[in-house]
Amino acid sequence: MAGETFRVVPIGVVEHADETARIRIFPEFCDGLYKLGEFSHVVVLYWFHKRDSEKERDVLRVVPKRHLAKQEVGVFASRSPSRPNPIGLCVARLVKIEGCVLVVDGLDVFEGSPVVDIKPYLPRADFVSDAKVPEWTSHGQAT
Repeated sequence: MAGETFRVVPIGVVEHADETARIRIFPEFCDGLYKLGEFSHVVVLYWFHKRDSEKERDVLRVVPKRHLAKQEVGVFASRSPSRPNPIGLCVARLVKIEGCVLVVDGLDVFEGSPVVDIKPYLPRADFVSDAKVPEWTSHGQAT
């Protein structure tokens, strides 16, 4: 299994990244948006395209930048964009869908980021009421 490769196909791209972002879904995947408008939030999986290099993929320890406590942690204990597979995840509020374009609030990405998947946010599956996190994650900017 180690060293096995997988094929990931972008389904869209972030066209505008600001407080309100626009995600253009490519025409061949647009039909997959059917009924997504019934949800208030979506989970967006995207590619950290600005960190996709051998050097960044080799990073296994980081000091998370958006937290006040500057301590080194393993990359899998962080939301760092430097990682073996530069996949990002963000929950965003779905404002509206205009054809093949999703308008969302709270998407923490760069313009031009390839989108690899969209999933509906499901509180019964995605919310964990008794989740435990280290103290250092409670301070600093939102991630």
